[in-house]
Formats: sequence, structure tokens, C-alpha cells
Amino acid sequence: MNVPNRLTILRVIMIPLFVAAMLCPALPYSDYVAGGLFITACVTDFFDGYLARKYNQVTTFGKFMDPLADKLLVSAALICFLADADSAMPAWAVIIIISREFIISGFRLVAAEKGVTIAANYWGKVKTVVQMIMSILLIFDFRHPVFRVVNVIFVYAAVILTVISLIDYIYKNRDIMKDVK
Repeated sequence: MNVPNRLTILRVIMIPLFVAAMLCPALPYSDYVAGGLFITACVTDFFDGYLARKYNQVTTFGKFMDPLADKLLVSAALICFLADADSAMPAWAVIIIISREFIISGFRLVAAEKGVTIAANYWGKVKTVVQMIMSILLIFDFRHPVFRVVNVIFVYAAVILTVISLIDYIYKNRDIMKDVK
């Protein structure tokens, strides 16, 4: 197994640790532990893709698992935010973001059945970066009024990019749905 795929697996392993830190406020410095784990997972996302492309180690496993690991990480964070009554993350935004991930995953399954692998595209990558930045800001939950505004901006940006990337994926891959019964 190559290094990029190991980094992807490491990211998946970090998710339950992140969730435990998010949901255990009694843990000393739980926000910092959760934030550190989340940031580390985000960094592995950058490096696994960078290394895979640089050393020509792109694999079918990586094409499948890397976006899945991103979805799991961000979805876990979103669900944890809903568990916190003081979070700036509205439930409607979580529903839109997670629904998009289910739709695209289903789309990829149909494509895989036809022997087609749909890799992440530009809008999907931008959406993921914005969702990750938004999540980091919400994890640390800075109380300063400026951060409250910045959080809301990132929540709306994440939702807008989520919808744009969904439309882009469906439009660019619309031929995959032809002849689906």
C-alpha cells in the first residue's frame, strides 16, 4: 500500500478520535484536541493527493477512499455541531451538505457499475476546502463578534459551494444516468 493511501486510512482512523474529543467536553482542552485532530486530518487530505499526483501513485482505492474520507470527516463534524446547542451551524445547512454527499455517492455507485470512476473536480475540491475551514472555525468557536460574522459567511459559502458542486457533478456526468433502470 502506498503512502497516499496510508494517509487516507489515517484520516479515517482519526475521525472517531475527533468525534470523541468533540463530544466529551469534560476532557481537558477538548476543543483544542478536536481542532488539532481535525486540522491534522485536513493536512493529510492535502498531502495524500499531492503525493499521489507527484509520484504517479493515483489508485482506484485512492479515487474512491479519498473523497469518502473527506465526506466522513466533514459529516462527522457537522453532526457534532448539531449536538452543541451553542453552535453557529444551522440544521438546514447540515441537511443540505450531507444530502449532497449522499447524492454524489449514489451517482458514483451508478458510474462504477458502468465501469466509470468519477474523480473529484474543481468545485468539489473548493467546496471541501471551504467546508473544512468552516469546520475549524466552528470547532474553536471563537466568541469575538468578528468571528461570529466570519462563521456565518463560511456556513453560507459552504452551502452555496455544495449546491454549485452538486449541479456541476450532475451536469458534467449526466450521460451516466442514461439507460439507468
